[in-house]
Amino acid sequence: MPYLTHPDELDGLLPGEPPYRVRQLRDWLYRTPVLAASAMTNLPAPIRQRLDPLWPFTIEAEQTDDGGRTVKWLMRASDGASYEAVLMAYPDRTTLCLSSQAGCALGCTFCATGQFGFQRHLAAGEMVAQVAYASARLRHQPIPGSPERVGNVVLMGMGEPLANYDQLREALRRLIEEMGISGRSITVSTVGVVPGMRRLAEEPWPLTLALSLHAADDDLRSRLVPLNLRYPIDELVSAARHYVQSKGRRLTLEWVLIAGVNDTPEQARGLASIAAELGAHCNIIPFNPTPLAAYRAPTPAAVTAFVEQVRRAGANVTLRETRGRRIDAACGQLRTRHTAT
Repeated sequence: MPYLTHPDELDGLLPGEPPYRVRQLRDWLYRTPVLAASAMTNLPAPIRQRLDPLWPFTIEAEQTDDGGRTVKWLMRASDGASYEAVLMAYPDRTTLCLSSQAGCALGCTFCATGQFGFQRHLAAGEMVAQVAYASARLRHQPIPGSPERVGNVVLMGMGEPLANYDQLREALRRLIEEMGISGRSITVSTVGVVPGMRRLAEEPWPLTLALSLHAADDDLRSRLVPLNLRYPIDELVSAARHYVQSKGRRLTLEWVLIAGVNDTPEQARGLASIAAELGAHCNIIPFNPTPLAAYRAPTPAAVTAFVEQVRRAGANVTLRETRGRRIDAACGQLRTRHTAT
């Protein structure tokens, strides 16, 4: 499968072929992705036949929401591992939320992925193939009024990207250097793997880092995000500060707002204080229901009040638009389950 092969080693898939054939294949894989090798029209038919299947997964289910502007794919690898990717189309951009692991081992109590366990890390080629597939799908079936290629990538799907660092790094390299996606258009989200945050700060690309904070004190955060017991908030802030200073990029603080848990004025002021210290932007995400969590979503009035409290405390804050909730594609809902649409 070509996407599981390093781009510099594609000649191994085309033994005896001249170098220009390898360059043609590389362009089809990364610059102009197609849904099937049969569409690689400048390659001889025998080569195209040998290259099928292109993808390191099969599409087990596709679901749509938001009038067709949100698309979720359930992908199944040959070893049975499953993971999901979500495409979100807007007038000015098309964004793919991709997975870095099949499942997640970190056990955040509000997240369906963590509640349903961990299968394995994804290879770099499996991450990149999610983007290539989404771009090929857009070329084949455009979403009216939106760009026909993935231009923004967020690593906010299943898994903790920085827990799979070496494969993540190679995936980022391919997205930027092979596919031509700007590093400024890629966001890596973490719940606070401090060593990975520090390593990412030393990489050459101007990536955006999103820190899933969710609480402003260690006691509450440790209940929501068990990894906080290992890397408490002071260490997160130090690593985040280092990232901002190294990259000159504004940090995003993500905050899943849960009724009666982290929606108090004290938490709002704490969030604003951390944001001010880091020069960060706050992204408020109302809790989306998950099967094993007993939490409740805040009311619209409570959401508005919290956002205003953060803003009055001096932080830059926005409320994230919820996409794909009806197909379990919203933040925290990915868990490789599908229902008929």
